[in-house]
Amino acid sequence: MAVKWDGGHSCSVLCLDVSAEGLVASGAERGELALWAGAGSPVAQLRLPPAEDVTSVVFSARRPSTLYASHGETVSVLDVRSLQEPLQRFHVNEEEINCLSLNDTDGFLAAADDSGAIKVVDLESKKVTRSLRHSNICSSVAFRPQRPQSLVSCGLDMQVMLWNLQKARPLWTTNLQECNTEEESQQSAGQFFNPPLAHSLSVASCGNVFSCGAQDGKIRIFRVTGVRFERELEFQAHSLGVSQVLFMPEAYWLLSGGNDGKVLLWDVSSNVGKQQKSPAKSLHRRKAQAAASSRKDGKLNKVASNEHPGVVPKLSIEHGEKVNWLSCAEIKGSRRVLVADQTSSISAYPLPEP
Repeated sequence: MAVKWDGGHSCSVLCLDVSAEGLVASGAERGELALWAGAGSPVAQLRLPPAEDVTSVVFSARRPSTLYASHGETVSVLDVRSLQEPLQRFHVNEEEINCLSLNDTDGFLAAADDSGAIKVVDLESKKVTRSLRHSNICSSVAFRPQRPQSLVSCGLDMQVMLWNLQKARPLWTTNLQECNTEEESQQSAGQFFNPPLAHSLSVASCGNVFSCGAQDGKIRIFRVTGVRFERELEFQAHSLGVSQVLFMPEAYWLLSGGNDGKVLLWDVSSNVGKQQKSPAKSLHRRKAQAAASSRKDGKLNKVASNEHPGVVPKLSIEHGEKVNWLSCAEIKGSRRVLVADQTSSISAYPLPEP
């Protein structure tokens, strides 16, 4: 079922992105960077010095020939029309970068790293304009579409945060562990060994809904309302940690990849925005209310989950390898999910039409 893309890498592929013009970029261990034509043949390769793992690649939406690649503590800016020495380098992070995000005006680049820091670079002045922080490794950061000053982040501190670049502190924070209900905690002593460390974020094209994949195998979906966000949906998606989530251009179609070797496609459109909110459902308005609030929130979600037993994948792919990254591309008129894993290949699977 999968078409294998080979010949671009000799090491495990760690990250992927697709340009507005359909060019695919992939980053791998030991500084390997490759560009692919839609048919799956490598068209250019480069080894970024000093051979540190390429952990994130992001194309500019406004300038599709510009590619940002993080390797070690450095971000290199490259011209894919001539994949040679980087046009520019940013060295603003102190530890290895895990994720890059570019806002849709091409004004700011965010780089999240192992120290928990998110360095936000103003691409016009080429200076750090904000330094945001988690208390543990920041695993994912994403600007919100149509809101160039707003971004969300998550990390191994189990925190999900909403930021505005005008402020150095988060506008709103949710602790995924506190979101668990008492009943769930009592049922699963294993939760202690499998806490909801947050691995991946993706924001839907509307800019108000985002998903988070965590180590406990669950996907949580949140809605931003003003300066805060609330949990709309939570469901068990994978038997092991969710390493990647990716909203597709369609409203509320979501891809997920897990450490269980599965790639799943979800349609959560019937579950998002349908639940009635109550004031008690707001999470963490004050610390004193946090436990009670999350208990009520959990029970509401549990009821809602029973009302919507249809949170089942539209498509289930037994990929067989731990998923490192997911991306989506249109190839020869049909859509494919591209999967990077522990091998040096990229796998392309067909996706259903909406």
